[in-house]
Amino acid sequence: MENNPQIDNSEYGQVKISDEVVGIIAGLAASEVEEITEMSGGFAGNISEILGRKSHSKGVKVEVDEEEAAIDLYVIVDYGVKIPEVAWKVQEKVKNAIENMTGLKVVEVNIHVQGVNIPKKEKEEAENEE
Repeated sequence: MENNPQIDNSEYGQVKISDEVVGIIAGLAASEVEEITEMSGGFAGNISEILGRKSHSKGVKVEVDEEEAAIDLYVIVDYGVKIPEVAWKVQEKVKNAIENMTGLKVVEVNIHVQGVNIPKKEKEEAENEE
């Protein structure tokens, strides 16, 4: 897959959209889903945040060619949610955002649930029961 996809939609030239831009769009769209606690960036993402660099594409891996995009999202969901329903919401939101903003066809949006966020109150109650 090519790093800078080209969309030949102008008589004046070509528009190039980088993978990073597609990743930012995907990350922001996914974070709009209420049940998503955060994106999971792994070790490199955590180091970036410690150094003070906020990444809007944290927890997002994209593969983009000239006309299509495939997205992998690594997320942490709220405890108690129906994970398949949340995943579907994220897939729809990300697909629509990328297609509307870039003109690329999204061929897949893969959701990788990396964890569950347990609210502090419930965590304390569980610890007290032990």
